[in-house]
Amino acid sequence: MLSYRHSFHAGNPADVIKHLVLAQVLEYMTRKDKPFDYIDTHSGAGLFELAAKDAQKTQEYLQGIAKLWSYAGQVDAIRGYVDVVKSLNKDTLAYYPGSPKVAEQFLRKQDKGWFFELHPQDLKLLEKNTGHKRSLRVKGEDGFKGLMGLVPPQSRRACVLMDPPYEIKSDYEVAARSIIKAHKRFSSGTYMIWYPVVERARIDQMEQTLIGSGVRNIQLFELATEADTEERGMTASGMIVINPPWTLKATMDEVLPELVQHLSSETGFFRSEQLVAE
Repeated sequence: MLSYRHSFHAGNPADVIKHLVLAQVLEYMTRKDKPFDYIDTHSGAGLFELAAKDAQKTQEYLQGIAKLWSYAGQVDAIRGYVDVVKSLNKDTLAYYPGSPKVAEQFLRKQDKGWFFELHPQDLKLLEKNTGHKRSLRVKGEDGFKGLMGLVPPQSRRACVLMDPPYEIKSDYEVAARSIIKAHKRFSSGTYMIWYPVVERARIDQMEQTLIGSGVRNIQLFELATEADTEERGMTASGMIVINPPWTLKATMDEVLPELVQHLSSETGFFRSEQLVAE
């Protein structure tokens, strides 16, 4: 259950959509001076060296961030995401930020970041990569449970990213139920669930769990690099966002066709949907 290392997958198309949505949410949160809490339930190491053995074994970043590194298109949100990655590099693409490092680019001195990680090696790396700021708190705990101890936050403003490794199939249901439970305690927070599409039926079930929960204002954004298959690996991934910024849907309607063009095969597609109305 602790075998997953994101270092093999850093910078792939799934990271692109995850971190682009995350950057949009965090940028929106910073439009008010009032402090907020960022809660990251499955943080990983925080920063990945793309020349390292793990990343080179799969080279998944070549199908993701590397294709956007010199992006010259007209979509501001894509350029902004690439600029976040470039801020951690010099002239060439050498490092890719995990969600903690993406978040750090937006968190101000009045904000707090909470990061959970159970893998012992990644926990040490995460502590190293966030230790320079007292406002960033790392916990070697189960993020599903840790989230419940942080809502409602003292700031009364928060956004949550939940992206478990889905090593065990029950994670799909646990993720949905955990977010629903947190929402009952703190209904005004923004909640993001990242998901991989390996078996479409599991995503359908996750969606129905959320739709039937009574939670309002749920949007879904998905990037498929190829058509669905019968459990032959991840073909797509997406973000389900509860209480999204009012700007997010229009932004992703512009972003997703562009990402399909740059990152997907001929059978690739996207979804941008309002699952539940406000």
